[in-house]
Amino acid sequence: MTNSAPKRPNINTTPIDIQDYFKVAISVDCVIFGFDDNALKVLLIKCNLKEYEGSWSLLGDLVRPDEDLETASYRVLKERTGLDDLYLEQVQTFGGLNRHPAGRVVTIAYYSLVNIKHHQLKLSDNEVHWHPLNDITRLAFDHKKILDLCYLQLQKNIQEKPLVFNLLGNKFSLRELQHLYEAILGTKLDRRNFRKKISTTGLLIDTNEIESDVPHRPGKLYKFNYQKYQKQLQRANGSKPQG
Repeated sequence: MTNSAPKRPNINTTPIDIQDYFKVAISVDCVIFGFDDNALKVLLIKCNLKEYEGSWSLLGDLVRPDEDLETASYRVLKERTGLDDLYLEQVQTFGGLNRHPAGRVVTIAYYSLVNIKHHQLKLSDNEVHWHPLNDITRLAFDHKKILDLCYLQLQKNIQEKPLVFNLLGNKFSLRELQHLYEAILGTKLDRRNFRKKISTTGLLIDTNEIESDVPHRPGKLYKFNYQKYQKQLQRANGSKPQG
């Protein structure tokens, strides 16, 4: 005869009072990427907790009872930066037992993309500053791990979708676009091959304008063709393009 441990109730098969089971808080943490001075940057906030005094952390907060995850993420962005029209993508859940000194906190990580030059950030009570990604060696909590994973996801995604245009102004040069790709991918790209590959996408519109007040030979300015990209997406998804 074998002894077996009593079976615990399973929430998918048995009615359970969640309050009697265990207590856990849910939070969201946002890795906000920007691009400036040919460098990829991350928006960080000073952590005031005693355990991490003097450290920087990602922007985040607990999910309120009346919020879903995405609503909470956009609230964090709005409250901390004054922005609410940013690209936002969910990446992964982090649930280490001792990841937060307040107790059991499971956090859902997002990354967001912001055009630094065209968004005037609203500073909150804590200090909020842009930091070059390559200068960030440690963060409060497990936020360095979250940052590293979101960065890897961004590197992967920009090779599949034209997300980089969320980091640029309405008009940009091919030089600026290449510098942005190089900053994200962490490698130098061949100028001729890069421009050839970009031109084959058909997603750039020549504005018939050139750069001004630049320390190098002025280049042509382009715009991203959002309408054409949306039509490509609709065709890829099997729906009929509109317009």
